[in-house]
Amino acid sequence: QAHLVESGGRLVQAGDSLSLSCTPSSETFVIYANDVMGWFRQPPGKEREFVAAVTWRNNKKYYTDSVKGRFTISRVNAENAVYLQMNDLKPGDTATYYCARNPDKFTWNDGSKYAGWGQGTQVTVSS
Repeated sequence: QAHLVESGGRLVQAGDSLSLSCTPSSETFVIYANDVMGWFRQPPGKEREFVAAVTWRNNKKYYTDSVKGRFTISRVNAENAVYLQMNDLKPGDTATYYCARNPDKFTWNDGSKYAGWGQGTQVTVSS
């Protein structure tokens, strides 16, 4: 089963910046115009939570309140690529970050509607 692959996570210090990438594992993974692509994260011992999303057709972007003004989601449709630029990282941002696809753009913040999850990429922010 094709899925997305996240990369770019590493250990950083509070206040640092980091960019994450999300690309399909195979050409059989297709992102359609009606889709929304999302970034989620799972802190240690906690449930996955919504971070950011972007609609494929209109490039409309959504963010959870805790990352607004610090994180920027972007996409390159021709490459089925999604990026997450993270600035001013805080220890609370420490988590495994995942990218996934949701065919229903109206449920952009609902992780249960997403599919194509990869293994994630670990972001650790030290204080």
